Amino acid sequence: MPGTLHSFPSMPRGVTMPSLFSSLPRGVNPPSLPRGVTMPTLPSFPSIPRGVTIPGLPAVPEAPRRLLQDCCSVLDHQTSGGLCGCCWALRPRYKRLVDNIFPENPEDGLVKANMEKLTFFALSAPEKLDRIAAYLSERLTRELNRHRYGYVCIAMEAMEQLLLACRCQSINLLVESFLSTLRLLLEADRPHLHVLATNSFVKFANIEEDTPSYHRSYDFFVSRFSEMCHSDHNDPDTQIKIRVSGIRGLQGVVRKTVDDELQVNIWEPRHMEQIVPALLVNLQRSHCNSGSPAEQTEVCFRELLGRAAYCHINNAIRPVLMHLDSHSLWEGRGFAVRCFQIIMYSIQSQHSHLVIQQLLGHLDANSRSPASVRAGIVEVLSEAAVIEATGSVGPTVLEVFNTLLRQLRQSVDYQLTGYYDNAGKQETTSTEEKTLQDAVIRTIGSFANTLPVYQRSEVMLFIMGKIPVPGIYPALGSPNAGFEGSRMIQVMLLKSLLQVSERYESSNLLTALPSSFLEPLLSFTLMEDPEIRLLVLSILTSLIDRRHNAARLASVSVTFDVSVLELKEDRCSRQDSLFMRKHTQRLYRHVYLACREENNGRSHYQALFTLLAVLSVELVNEEVLVDLIQLVLALQELALSNQPSLSVFNRCGLHAICAGFLALLSQLGPPPALRQHVTQVTESRQKEAPYLLPEDVLCDKPRLPEGELKVDEAFLFVQSKICESLAGSSYSAHCERLNTPYTPQLTDEDRLSRRKSIVDIISLQMDTDLQSSSDPPQKPQTEQITFEMLKNTIEDRGPVEEEERRKRMQVVERFQTAPFEEIAALCGSRTSLLHSKLNRVFDLIVRPPPSPSGQSPHRSTPLYEMKFPDLCVY
Repeated sequence: MPGTLHSFPSMPRGVTMPSLFSSLPRGVNPPSLPRGVTMPTLPSFPSIPRGVTIPGLPAVPEAPRRLLQDCCSVLDHQTSGGLCGCCWALRPRYKRLVDNIFPENPEDGLVKANMEKLTFFALSAPEKLDRIAAYLSERLTRELNRHRYGYVCIAMEAMEQLLLACRCQSINLLVESFLSTLRLLLEADRPHLHVLATNSFVKFANIEEDTPSYHRSYDFFVSRFSEMCHSDHNDPDTQIKIRVSGIRGLQGVVRKTVDDELQVNIWEPRHMEQIVPALLVNLQRSHCNSGSPAEQTEVCFRELLGRAAYCHINNAIRPVLMHLDSHSLWEGRGFAVRCFQIIMYSIQSQHSHLVIQQLLGHLDANSRSPASVRAGIVEVLSEAAVIEATGSVGPTVLEVFNTLLRQLRQSVDYQLTGYYDNAGKQETTSTEEKTLQDAVIRTIGSFANTLPVYQRSEVMLFIMGKIPVPGIYPALGSPNAGFEGSRMIQVMLLKSLLQVSERYESSNLLTALPSSFLEPLLSFTLMEDPEIRLLVLSILTSLIDRRHNAARLASVSVTFDVSVLELKEDRCSRQDSLFMRKHTQRLYRHVYLACREENNGRSHYQALFTLLAVLSVELVNEEVLVDLIQLVLALQELALSNQPSLSVFNRCGLHAICAGFLALLSQLGPPPALRQHVTQVTESRQKEAPYLLPEDVLCDKPRLPEGELKVDEAFLFVQSKICESLAGSSYSAHCERLNTPYTPQLTDEDRLSRRKSIVDIISLQMDTDLQSSSDPPQKPQTEQITFEMLKNTIEDRGPVEEEERRKRMQVVERFQTAPFEEIAALCGSRTSLLHSKLNRVFDLIVRPPPSPSGQSPHRSTPLYEMKFPDLCVY
């Protein structure tokens, strides 16, 4: 009956009966009751603890209790109390549509028909998208708290479909609720929810938005996805899934933010320091199967770097360098090289030089690090330079080489001292430093190969200017290294120069070998160090060999067949002719003087032969070939001379060079008579003197004659027969040169090139002055100069040169071995002698001439002693 109160069953804990008409939706009125019927007032029930019952109320069976719990669950779906919680038809439509997409059994999945209705409603009334999203988020949060993960997945799928169906103008109404929901899933402790949230975020990131958003923040997602990339879950399969999800999430963040200037700046250091290490940790994994973290990381890393602008390169590269430092990955070389290969191939080509500059700066910053670390950085530089060949090194080309040369110089100091720090605590070995030096030299060559021809010439001049050349650039050596350090620097810089010159290509020799480069380079052919001379010969050969014939002429032999060698020949151009006229005598002189060195080995003679052969092939000219024949005959005379410095091996090596070169030269254009003469002499040597041929001398185990070398005239190339063979041909116009023996003239530069330091040069000059001043004054003698006298003077030049050389060696030995007091006393005596000579000169200048009467006039005061009034001094 109306007004009669019925007994209510006990309510669950925390559940109270709501007031039916406390709040109703706008426009909804409470239903009218029949006349005379009044609505009873319902009491509110407090929360009852579990297991406690109210006295007087009957106990409720289990089945009705479950039914009541389901009803309470329905009541929980409304945000505010009121009649809508009890009357389904009075709830807002969007809530009913949202509730309808959830099936009774979560395993059945999303109710597609109801989802289509919800989507149509959302598209028809886009102003309610925010309410729909908020309600979906509320449902998902409630199901997540109750661990009903099936309904959580259904709610996320519904939100994804709404995101994909909405227009770009109205998507912002959904995004905030969507992102807050993703945060809840990522903060949960369930890995499958992390994967679910990541997949939803990736779908959202692929949506292109036209409307800007000023209030979104992705900092949480950057941090959380980076943390997932470092997952160390106990289950390996789960760990891989989490890491892959983290990588895909970072990729989605990059896609969503990198092209939108209104979004958070993902290139800031605080973000890059989280993203880049997270990617590199997974890139270190050796397994790169499809779907593995390493494979996904490489894709994400390439996409990140490919979107980097000019101003973002440094922020993206700096975390890479820090990661390699902190994990000691430079020493392994493999991962560091692979990492920068990905970087160089991914960034835009015009930005490549920024990566090179970052590596160079990092190399300088690690100058006090172990040699293995420095070598790893240099190896990465070398690989990066090869990849960058299509771009440019940047505006500071010489600075790149200056940094590398500075590393060479520091490595020499570390190798000599045995420590790579100033305190002398961190030890290093010669093997490690040599490995670093070889890596630097290769890197210099790699960088030079990326440059155009004109810049390579500048680089070679720059390297040449850094080499300590005795007598020319004596102060460029390392101040702490001493003579041995300067020698090591010379060797390594010449090796660097050889790396640059091996791939240098120029149309003419005037460009390849300018005077500013050729003169200091040739001065090294007279150095006492055999390694230095060999490097110089190799550099000259590589620069002259423009058609790459040196590889075919590397081995010395008298059985050359030009048709089989397939040499590339061409007529001498005008520029090459100018070069030969300007520098040919200087070049021949240094080749001749280099052959006189007693410490020449097999490799030296092979290099000399290759240089002469390349000259004859590159400069196919009658005048050049005749000059080369004259030089070869001079070398033959040198081998026959009685110089004690030349050993039997040296003499046999010179004869072998002459035989091999004339065998090649006779096939390059001269008349057949020359070849007949060369063949005749060669056959005679093969029968009776095989030790004069390159096959027996320039080999691993040379066969030399016992005792003193004696060469019969039948084994020699005769100058007169060569002239006869060239007569009647185009070479006859230059044959007169063969009648004049070749005699190289020593220059001041040749003399100074043998000095080890500037002290030796000064001592040589002082000794010469002392000898000239100590001689008594002699009366000038007049003697008639004849042609015979000039001829005898020229012929006697050899002994004079030997005497001068002996005196120079004595002076050098004196200043190197004598005690300091003796040298100081000698210099003091020279100084007093110089003052006395100057006084005599001054007396002669100010002394008046003798009078005719024979009386000595009154001596006047010298001008430099006169005292003038102040007014007369201007």
